[in-house]
Amino acid sequence: MATDTLTHNHNLAHAEHGHHDAGETKVFGFWIYLMSDCILFATLFATYAVLVNGVADGPSGRDIFDLRFVLVETFILLFSSITYGMAMIASNQSKVGQVNRWLMLTFLFGFAFVAMEIYEFHHLIAEGFGPDRSAFLSSFFALVGTHGLHVTAGLVWLIVMMVQVNQRGLNSTNKTRLMCLSLFWHFLDVVWICVFTVVYLLGVMP
Repeated sequence: MATDTLTHNHNLAHAEHGHHDAGETKVFGFWIYLMSDCILFATLFATYAVLVNGVADGPSGRDIFDLRFVLVETFILLFSSITYGMAMIASNQSKVGQVNRWLMLTFLFGFAFVAMEIYEFHHLIAEGFGPDRSAFLSSFFALVGTHGLHVTAGLVWLIVMMVQVNQRGLNSTNKTRLMCLSLFWHFLDVVWICVFTVVYLLGVMP
């Protein structure tokens, strides 16, 4: 009987160790994906830097950017990063209810950010400053729009995680997925800070 118990405990420990190793492998694989995303955004930033002065007698960033509006966007996205950090703290403490509440708050901040970005794009296009107006605007829409699409994908992922956590709890699989989403969300924050600095701050300078 004692032998059976020891064998059972050994098998449980081995299975838990296997799950731990699989989780680390998935996180490592997700880091590789983020590196490929870095290359994508680096390409878009380089394209923007080359084309930023190609206004084709149209408006420059100084003429169309509302820095106060974009600053509100930036703070909203930064606050979403804080709320996601709180979700990860709750996850480490195995508090399912708190995790979902923080994830929902993160979703609301992210949704507000995307809504403001769509409003900005709609306003520019309505004014005749769409991506077909100049090389500058083409590169602007490509860079900022790609970031917005990533945030939208993150919002979908947040919804999926709230459902998964609610149905299955904070098992090892869900904790690994939350970790990957955390890396993704914070990565988007870092990219946006670069966008805010390179595109908007430098764009309004004389």
